[in-house]
Amino acid sequence: MTDFLTDPQERTRFLKFAVVGSIGALVDFAVFNILTKFLHLDPVLASVISFMVAVLNNFTWNRYWTYPDSRSKPLANQLTSFGVINLVGVVIRTPVFALLDGPLQVLYGRLPFLKVFAFMTPEFLGHNTALAIAIILVMFWNYFVNRYWTYNDIE
Repeated sequence: MTDFLTDPQERTRFLKFAVVGSIGALVDFAVFNILTKFLHLDPVLASVISFMVAVLNNFTWNRYWTYPDSRSKPLANQLTSFGVINLVGVVIRTPVFALLDGPLQVLYGRLPFLKVFAFMTPEFLGHNTALAIAIILVMFWNYFVNRYWTYNDIE
């Protein structure tokens, strides 16, 4: 296992992975909010769909920018590895989201000062806070398992 604290190349990879993850989170939130706000999809289903869209985005950026030296494996093999890891990620993420969403909506419903902005409804805040917490938890799983399985062909 490479030492992330002392290896500058590994730190750079981690930072790139974090940038890609941040962009993926923006994609995730955008798709989620479009699906729930405008298409009125169930929030748990919308969370799964937005996650899958973000995964495809992240795979592309990680393969070509974060780990450009990791192309000795065929694209299909890497995508499959990445997909399996992210399927486990969605299994971690979905119950976390589902368990936090309702209680967070209740909590935000009790905070009257949040009504300053019309879009800051307890539902909107509960959904998005639950999603943010779930994304952060899954990020750690995704980074370490992908680094040592999907992208294990680099030094």
